[in-house]
Amino acid sequence: MNKYLDIIKNSYSDYWNYVKQSVLMELNWENYFYGLIIISLVVWALEAIFPWRKNQSLFRKDFWLDTFYMFFNFFLLNLIVLIALSNSAAQLFNDFLGIVGLSIANFQLLEINKLPFFARIFIFFIVVDFVQWWTHRLLHTFEFLWNFHKVHHSVKEMGFAAHLRYHWMEPVVYSSLKYIPLAIIGGFSAKDVAIVHFFNIFIGHLNHANINLDYGWLKYILNNPKMHIWHHVKELPEDRKNGVNFGITLSIWDYIFKTNYIPYSGRDIELGFEGDEEFPKNFIEQEIYPLGKK
Repeated sequence: MNKYLDIIKNSYSDYWNYVKQSVLMELNWENYFYGLIIISLVVWALEAIFPWRKNQSLFRKDFWLDTFYMFFNFFLLNLIVLIALSNSAAQLFNDFLGIVGLSIANFQLLEINKLPFFARIFIFFIVVDFVQWWTHRLLHTFEFLWNFHKVHHSVKEMGFAAHLRYHWMEPVVYSSLKYIPLAIIGGFSAKDVAIVHFFNIFIGHLNHANINLDYGWLKYILNNPKMHIWHHVKELPEDRKNGVNFGITLSIWDYIFKTNYIPYSGRDIELGFEGDEEFPKNFIEQEIYPLGKK
């Protein structure tokens, strides 16, 4: 037990030191703080210059709430929950394997560090995106998980910062399901992860931005604003009540598994979900939902 308590304590102190170093301008491949700010400002500028819904304010409904979510979820939530949880889970998994005489190395499919740099990045990107796509479907399929995911779908006007409006439970689910496949592949460097992470943030921001964009023929590979807005539509078709367009960064999974849906331009569709009029409107009540729901 003491071993796990030490892991949690060290996880908190190490991550807190990392956040302080990031904010104090220690620029490197792992500086997500300024990376997030730069990406956000670029996409926000594109919204200002090329707005899709021209009557939507640049400071749209819930702009400041979503901006708070963006920094809270990206940094503080990691400090409070994810770092200690993921490190503890990793140690617990390794200890379990040790009891039965195995280790992560027994499950690794290939020696990733022997592959060229771009091959490592591509494998990491594909595995993470596919696992996240399936996880996203689970969030829409099971009522227990959907209750947490409602926070993200409570957005009524789309903008870049809506990308990171999500309940604290979501990354717990995503990280838990990603751990085993990534552990089996293993061997990724901080630089590998950072490049993929920044690309995913950029595409995710664009997906939620007020921009008329679908990338032409690349729309069958990359998720995009004209596709993703239909994921947030309030009135789903009768045969798609569990949702459509689940892509995170890639859209190709939706085309492969027939969950794609773009019936016409979604510029002016109503966003949300059935009953969202009664959904909490402030951060605290959304974060304790559904525990605090009547």
